[in-house]
Amino acid sequence: MTAPVKTWIERDGKLLRLRLDRPKANILDAAMNAALENALTQHAGDAGLRAVLIDASGAHFSFGASIEEHLPAQCAAMLEGFHRLVLTIFSSEIPVLVAVRGQCLGGGLEVASAGHLLFAAPDAKFGQPEIVLGVIAPAASCLLPERIAPASADDLLLSGRAIDAEEAWRIGLAHDVSGDPEAAALAWFDRHLAPKSAKALRFATRAARCDAVDRIAAKLKRVEKIYLDELMATSDAVEGLTAFIEKRPARWKDA
Repeated sequence: MTAPVKTWIERDGKLLRLRLDRPKANILDAAMNAALENALTQHAGDAGLRAVLIDASGAHFSFGASIEEHLPAQCAAMLEGFHRLVLTIFSSEIPVLVAVRGQCLGGGLEVASAGHLLFAAPDAKFGQPEIVLGVIAPAASCLLPERIAPASADDLLLSGRAIDAEEAWRIGLAHDVSGDPEAAALAWFDRHLAPKSAKALRFATRAARCDAVDRIAAKLKRVEKIYLDELMATSDAVEGLTAFIEKRPARWKDA
């Protein structure tokens, strides 16, 4: 099996490129999450890096995390690995740009939300559909209220609806909407980051998020505990996930 993430350096060593590379869905399973985290960790000490750009092969950024890995036997390990990745991105001292085409759902939106600037194609769709499956989105529950207005975060987390790129831009989730989001992200990098001191950019990135990093890390531990100790003890959580896998309507017991 080929590597789930393509990794390369360009712009004279100033830009780390990471590309999710299992289209069409680019599912964020354990292998994909580990590959992303390893690449970010491996290059964190590269003194000349000014930014990281995360994008995806195919028509869609990501349909989200593996549903099978959400089931009780695997969910603890899945959340531990995925939340470690999210915190690695959110706490990165190197600016992380994200370019999104097509579907960016569930764990895909959580990864994108952890970055610093999000560049979206007009066809991009963003959503946290976990509630439709009878579960919640722990990382998004922490990240979205930091990025957008609390009411907008509540809307996405409680409804499970998907929004288009224009709405994502209006609520402050997307920085830019462009027919070619990768090109837009690269142009923004070339204009605003490439000419600057890599060392100064690290301090600026760290300073902008130092309090938020502490808040996200603490809150994520609390929400993860709610997910594992309380939510996954309900019959509806297991029913919703199982119904999705079996491609049938869920039969809720409200218990």
